Amino acid sequence: MPENDALARAESLIGVIPDYPSPGILFRDITPMLADAAALRACIGALVEPFAGRFDVVAGIEARGFLLAGAVAAAAGVGLVPIRKAGKLPRPAVSVDYALEYGTATIEAHDDLPEGCRVLLLDDVLATGGTLAAAQRLVGRLGCVVAGSAVLLELDGLGGRALAGDDVHTLFHA
Repeated sequence: MPENDALARAESLIGVIPDYPSPGILFRDITPMLADAAALRACIGALVEPFAGRFDVVAGIEARGFLLAGAVAAAAGVGLVPIRKAGKLPRPAVSVDYALEYGTATIEAHDDLPEGCRVLLLDDVLATGGTLAAAQRLVGRLGCVVAGSAVLLELDGLGGRALAGDDVHTLFHA
């Protein structure tokens, strides 16, 4: 299947679940896309393409970003770093707090990457941009460099680029 056809199929497999997890929310379910080998392969290739050869490690943002980051890391032959919610890592970590509509949250990563390491950040959805912007700051606190940021799906009406930056690579828009 040609790559453009596989990407179109991948986008068509992303489900929309109304009123989940709360009324008025349209949840984007990527699991059907993940289950389709050709669609997943096309997405992984398209996510990494603009950054090929420009990163040393992939960082996946909890939780669905882990799924994409693991596949990208394996395909690119580099390591994987999980960026977790506070309290989920087993040893000391670097953390960043960020604002949510209803309060604050914290993300963390282990402080064991070499200084200057080039990190490609991956997540599934760019919504308001707070989590991705916090992950970008976290990479800096680790003494590393953000080589790029990529997301599978951007929710255009939520203004995520205002926080995450205009240079986020996005495959699909909703």
